[in-house]
Amino acid sequence: MAITVAVPAQQVGLALISSLAFLRGRALSSVASKSYRLNFDKVVAQSTLSGVLFDGEGRRGNTVREPCSKSRNLCAYATSQESLRGPTQAGPPSTDGGLVDTSPPKGTRDFPPEDMRLRTWLFNHFREVSSLFGFEEVDFPVLESEELYTRKAGEEITQQLYNFEDKGGRRVTLRPELTPSLARLVLQKGKSAALPLKWFAIGQCWRYERMTRGRRREHYQWNMDIIGVPGIEAKAEVLSAIVLFFSRLGITSKDVGIKISNRKVLQEVLGRSTIPQSTFAAVCVILDKIEKIPRSEMEKELAALGLTAEAVDTILQTMMTLRSLDDLGELLGAENEAVVELKQLFELARGYGFEDWLQFDASVVRGLAYYSGIVFEGFDRSGTLRAICGGGRYDKLLSTYGGVETPACGFGFGDAVIVELLKEKNLMPDLSHEVDDIVMPLEEQLRPQAAVVAARLRSGGRRVDVVMGNKKMKWAFKHAERLQAKRMVLVGSAEWAQGSVRVKDLSSREEKDLPLEKLT
Repeated sequence: MAITVAVPAQQVGLALISSLAFLRGRALSSVASKSYRLNFDKVVAQSTLSGVLFDGEGRRGNTVREPCSKSRNLCAYATSQESLRGPTQAGPPSTDGGLVDTSPPKGTRDFPPEDMRLRTWLFNHFREVSSLFGFEEVDFPVLESEELYTRKAGEEITQQLYNFEDKGGRRVTLRPELTPSLARLVLQKGKSAALPLKWFAIGQCWRYERMTRGRRREHYQWNMDIIGVPGIEAKAEVLSAIVLFFSRLGITSKDVGIKISNRKVLQEVLGRSTIPQSTFAAVCVILDKIEKIPRSEMEKELAALGLTAEAVDTILQTMMTLRSLDDLGELLGAENEAVVELKQLFELARGYGFEDWLQFDASVVRGLAYYSGIVFEGFDRSGTLRAICGGGRYDKLLSTYGGVETPACGFGFGDAVIVELLKEKNLMPDLSHEVDDIVMPLEEQLRPQAAVVAARLRSGGRRVDVVMGNKKMKWAFKHAERLQAKRMVLVGSAEWAQGSVRVKDLSSREEKDLPLEKLT
């Protein structure tokens, strides 16, 4: 007989056997044992396995046909890249009892222990830097009202929402960013929130967008925001926090720069080209793609707004060639508001000691409609990665949602791109899983005594792993080496009768009996 099974390619080995077991009326859980597999191979030794391979995207690969006696070869083939170099017509994975695809949804991540250690390390830096600047932590619901983002966030982000109607008929969305949630909370607090507010948040965000290196469909974002300070000093503070964060990670101004501009520059250019201010937000969304799409595409999109060819050329030439404050001063005049604000910011940056991180670049406008005034983006000087962080001033944010216009500024900083940068610069931290002590009862009946020892050590702040199960000493020492433990604490009947345990220093290999009351 011939049996055809459709499964994700990375699982085809076990799933083919699982599905055969299913067809024979066997329980799926039975497949896991080695003895059952061997027995099963004998039962169907005359059968042929025909595997129709699918990858995680549902693309159909080659069909593999082998006798069951060679199923190991089929398993090896299925996990190789060769297995997917076949036809690419769509075909769904099997739903007839085979194993599910264990990959997370496209663009999302699991965090196994080694990745979770890195995430915790990164978040600790976010929190420590925020604390050094006197900020307080806040958080918001992952699920927000869709209107919060469609009212005036910017056209591009509204097209990237993971949105749906809930069972109560309400339009909701997974948050694509944190700033609108911040605005909602500030308005909710009302007059009870004494200004200025200095808040930070670390939250998971979702955007259905094209993925690139360092950019996924979900990411964690660190935000720092100051509400209620109209002056340039607020912008200098949040920029200083970004620079301090980079410095703590070993990243220098030679690795990363921060492009600075002012949206008032674009407003001046539009005004001089007799372009209506009503198109300003739409023009910003297009100019935000300046490093993502060719100039010809930008010209088409700007023309679609009703701009003349001359106006389009003026905008692009100005925004793409202005690269110094002196040039900006010559164009707009030294007393122009945008020029004055930028010069003040660079002067403060000199005082903070991070002027070398900054460079003026008129093309930076930020794509979200709520930005006003000074805007900025952190970038990889090597050009390998996209924007690392971004932010600016958004005085009209609260009024967008019905509140009073209030000065505000801040930034958003994603976790995925900074990890890619650390890899690129060979700055990844060593975050091995470590414990201080391994506690091992030498006899099963001494397990309660081992619990006493472990509890005593933990109460003193030591990280302790207790050997569980009937393990041999050789295994325990290998386990201690893997966890980079400092000591092995052995609980034996002879030592315990004397009120002691045997302690072995795993670096010096010295060991001694230590009374329980002196064990720390």
